[in-house]
Amino acid sequence: LPIAEMDRCVLVTWMLTLIFLTSISTVNAYESIAGKRQPCTNEGEEVAVDSINKDFHCFKCRCQNGFVECDPEQCPSVDDCYMLVKKPPGVCCEKCKECFYRGKTYASGAEWSDPEDPCSSFKCMAGVVTESNIQCYTPCADPLPPKPGQCCPTCIGCTLNGQRVDEGREVTLREDPCLKCHCNGKRLTCVKKACPVLQCPVSKQVKLPGECCPRCTERREIRQFPGKCILGKGFHTDKKKFEADPCSPCVCTNGTSICRRTTCPVLECPPEMQYQEPDSCCPTCPPPTMELHSVCTHNGTVYQDGDTWDLNPCAACSCHHGTARCTQTKCPDVKCRPNQTLVTPPGQCCSKCEDTAGICTVFGDPHYKTFDGKFFSFQGSCKYQLTSDCADHTFSIRVTNDGRSTKASSWTKTVTLKMGDTKVNLGQKMRVKINGSRVLPPYEIHGILSVNMTEDGVVVDTALGIRLLWDGANFLQVQAAVKYKGRLCGLCGNYNGVSRDDLKTRRGANMSDEQVWRFANSWRVGGRKACGRRRESPGRHRGVCRSRRRWGVCKPLRDSAVFGSCGSHLNPSNYFESCRKDMCECPTELCYCDSFAAYAHECSRLGVDLPNWRQETKCTRANIRSANAKSLPPQQLEHIQRHRKRTRKPHVSRVDELRKHIPKAVLQHKPADRTPPPLH
Repeated sequence: LPIAEMDRCVLVTWMLTLIFLTSISTVNAYESIAGKRQPCTNEGEEVAVDSINKDFHCFKCRCQNGFVECDPEQCPSVDDCYMLVKKPPGVCCEKCKECFYRGKTYASGAEWSDPEDPCSSFKCMAGVVTESNIQCYTPCADPLPPKPGQCCPTCIGCTLNGQRVDEGREVTLREDPCLKCHCNGKRLTCVKKACPVLQCPVSKQVKLPGECCPRCTERREIRQFPGKCILGKGFHTDKKKFEADPCSPCVCTNGTSICRRTTCPVLECPPEMQYQEPDSCCPTCPPPTMELHSVCTHNGTVYQDGDTWDLNPCAACSCHHGTARCTQTKCPDVKCRPNQTLVTPPGQCCSKCEDTAGICTVFGDPHYKTFDGKFFSFQGSCKYQLTSDCADHTFSIRVTNDGRSTKASSWTKTVTLKMGDTKVNLGQKMRVKINGSRVLPPYEIHGILSVNMTEDGVVVDTALGIRLLWDGANFLQVQAAVKYKGRLCGLCGNYNGVSRDDLKTRRGANMSDEQVWRFANSWRVGGRKACGRRRESPGRHRGVCRSRRRWGVCKPLRDSAVFGSCGSHLNPSNYFESCRKDMCECPTELCYCDSFAAYAHECSRLGVDLPNWRQETKCTRANIRSANAKSLPPQQLEHIQRHRKRTRKPHVSRVDELRKHIPKAVLQHKPADRTPPPLH
C-alpha cells in the first residue's frame, strides 16, 4: 500500500478504537465493596485494619462509637472529568488528564497567571488549557489601586449590595454568578474569569441554575494518543488549529488543546433582561432608557433607590435605579471530624464544625466510659475522685461506691460536686443537698447552678459548663464543656481526645487494662472510713460467674427491636459485656437495666430516639425501686423500720409548735367569744 493509504488505515483504526473506548464509562471500584462492620475499642484513634490495608490501602480508618469507620483518601474530584487517565497499580486517586503548557505540566483544575501580566488567566481542565483576561468589577466609588502583582483594584470595607462579606468568604451576584468577590484584610476584591473550555461534547454538558459555568455530565476513561488532542467529538493532530465553539479558537500543542476565550463584562441587569445577539460571544443588557426609576419592588415590597435589605443570612439586595441587585454568599463544603458536629450559628450563613461537649458515664457494677470513650470496670467500694479541673481547680466531682452486701461488686451510692464555697450532694432516691441543707427541685442559685427534675433523673446545670444527670440509684452522666479539654483528671480520664492514656494515675503514670485496680485506687479519697469493705484485690471473689443463666436478659442490646435502630450508630458490645458482668452478682433481678439505660442515653445523644425501651424491657422506675427494696437484707430492713419508728413525730398543731418556741409575754391571747350586740 502507498504511504498515504497506510496513514489513513492507521487513522481509521485509531478512530474505531476511540469510539469503542469512549462508549465505556468507568465505574468507581469502591461502590462494589461490601462487608461486616468491625468493632473497636480505641475510641477516636486511627485503626489499622489488615484486610483494608492489604487490599485497599487508600482508606483511612478511625474508631468511632465502637465501630471502625473508614473513608477513602481525600482525592481531587473527577466526577465531571471526560479524560480520565488509566490508574496505575498501587495508586489511590483517579486522575484527570494533565496539561502541558510552555514547558510545564499542570494538574487538571490548576489555575495560574503570567507573572508579567497579572490580568491574564490560565486554567487546565482535562487536557485543555483556557487562556483569558480577567474582568475587574469595583462596587465602590473610590477604589484603591491594585497592589503589585495583582490585577484589580480593591474597595475598603467588605460589603456588597448590603451583604456583609466575612473574612475569607466568597460572594457572587445573582445577576452574574461568574463574578466572585473575596474579602481579605477588610478589603473587597471582585474579579470575573471566563469559563474553561470543556473536553466533552456540547450534548454532554449541563449548566445548573445559579452556577457560573457548564460541566460535563459524565466521566470517561479514554486511551491516550501521544501528541494528539481529543476535544469534544474531534481528533486533532499536533499543531492543528480548530474551534471548540465559534468564540473559542484552539490549537493542539504536544497533546494539549490550548484555547483562547473572551471574558464577558460584568452585567448589572437581571438575568431575565439579558440577551445575546446571534453573532456575539457575550450576553448584554438592554440599552438604558432616559427614564430613571427611583424605587424597586421585590417580593411585593417597595424599596427606595439606595435601600438595602436582607433576604436571609446568606443573601442581601440593594436598589439601583429601579433594579434590585442581590448578592449570595458561597459557603465551603465542610466535613467534621469525629466528636465534632456541624452547626450554623444564629444569624450566620455558613456552617462550621464545633467540638461536642465531653461525656463521662458511670453505671452498673461500676462501669466507666471516659470523656474520650475508654471503657473499663472497677468494683472498689470507697470514695473516689471521678473528675476534677486539675489546671485551675474550679470544681471537683467525687463518688462514693457501696458494696450492697456483695463480695466483689459495688454501685455508685452518692455524688458530690464542689465549686468554690458551693457543695452539692446527690443521694439515693433523688435526694439533693446544697451546703448541707436538703432542697427540692426546681432550685436555683442565681449565677451558680440550677437543679431540675426530668424523666431521667436529677439534672444539675452549672455556670462553669459542668452538667450532671443522676438517676437517684447508680447511673451518673457528667458533661464537660469543650473549654475543659486537656484540663481534667480522675476516673473519667483527661479529656484530650485520646482514649489510650485515660488510665493515668494521680502521679501521671499510664496503666494498662490489666492495671485498672492500681489506676482507680490512685484516685481514692476520704480515707478508710469511706470504704464499704476492706480493700480487696481485683477478681478475688469474681471467679467463674455462677449466674450465667441470667445472661439471656442482656440479649435485647444485640438482637431486639427495642435497640435495633441504634445498632448501626453505636456498637452495643461494651454495654452487652457490662450487662453480663452485672448479672453475675446481682442483688436484684433488674441489674441489666443499668447497662440498658447507659446505652439508651448514648443513643439519644447520637440522635436515635428510643422512647419505649423502659416499658419493653421492664426497666420502669417503679419496677427498679421495688426490686431495690426487696433486695435489702432482713437485718437492714428491720433497722430501717426501727429508725423510722424512732424518728416519727406525733402530730403537733401549728399553734402548739409556736407556743413551744415563742415567749409567753409576746403571745397575745384571743378574747373569749361573745355575741355582738344587736343592730338597731
